Amino acid sequence: MVGTHLDRGPNDEASGHIVAGMSRYLVGMPIVESEFIVGVDLGGTNIVVCAMSADGVRQHGLASEPTRAQDGPDAVIGRMARMVNETVTVTMRETGVSRAAFRGVGIGAPGPLDREKGLVVIAPNLGWRMVPLRDRMAELTGLPAALDNDANCATYGEWWIGAAKGGRNVIGVTIGTGIGGGLILDGKLYHGSSDVAGEIGHVTIDQTGRRCGCGNYGCLEAYASGTAIAERAREALSYEQESILRDMVGGDVAKITAATVYEAASQGDAVATEVVRDTARFLGTGLANLLNIFNPDVIVIAGGVTRAGEALFAPLRAEIRKRAFKPAVDACRIVPGTLPGTAGVVGAVATFLAQHGASSAPSAPRVS
Repeated sequence: MVGTHLDRGPNDEASGHIVAGMSRYLVGMPIVESEFIVGVDLGGTNIVVCAMSADGVRQHGLASEPTRAQDGPDAVIGRMARMVNETVTVTMRETGVSRAAFRGVGIGAPGPLDREKGLVVIAPNLGWRMVPLRDRMAELTGLPAALDNDANCATYGEWWIGAAKGGRNVIGVTIGTGIGGGLILDGKLYHGSSDVAGEIGHVTIDQTGRRCGCGNYGCLEAYASGTAIAERAREALSYEQESILRDMVGGDVAKITAATVYEAASQGDAVATEVVRDTARFLGTGLANLLNIFNPDVIVIAGGVTRAGEALFAPLRAEIRKRAFKPAVDACRIVPGTLPGTAGVVGAVATFLAQHGASSAPSAPRVS
């Protein structure tokens, strides 16, 4: 695609330094407009890649392909590297820059991760264990690489130039094949003691509940991920309930996806509407716990589930009001992401700037 201009953060500067939202991490680090970073968002369903100018304003070469995790990590990483190289080529053609203008690759991947070693420790939805993703991508692309959790990246992206812009304490929730989360506390991206902070999808909401892909029982992800939404819809149909869901997939209920459920709910289908409402209740239960623990000013929810609109958000907010302390609820905005399809790559770019800025700029990012 042709270059796309993205909204800047507040108090934009024309001085060649990064916009204010990102400068909370990179104050004093010079940003050259003609430099680019490639962001990669590795999901359980799709890989999304694009190049962004280092000031966070322009986007080039946005591309998406199926992950096909069943092919194994080597094949997936090879596909990611090819997409990065193709995006570099497109960006060079569109902008006239040389390959030397590309500073590196930021990668968002499912976790838990070991960021120091660049490893995907375990990714249940990919079937990966101890995969050296960062170094393999650097090797195959010839560019320095940085790695962070995909949900951290999506949260980071929404905080930089999206729906959570201006927030000080932010919880990000990404809902796709699984459920991920990111935490920005007191203006800093929080990783915890061993890089597993923010695994919101694996908060237990029913100790004897559904089995999750992680091996535990009753995880939020087992109830409210895109995969779980489709599964619960199929279960409802097994009771012979009338629904347009069957017609939408030609009678083959195995083809029902979360997107099918959202579309049916938007048309007033009773089964789909109830699935969406239950999803909101499950999410509300999990997020109310986080409100009481972290007292955020913004919760931003990203992913395909936001297509359900107020059919999801109205009961979600109601459930949170019922379960969380009123001062915590009153202080918090609960909003859909405004960077559909690109929050992860935007945040991956920001992650690269943060991690690589730390070694070259004295006042570079404070990442805990």
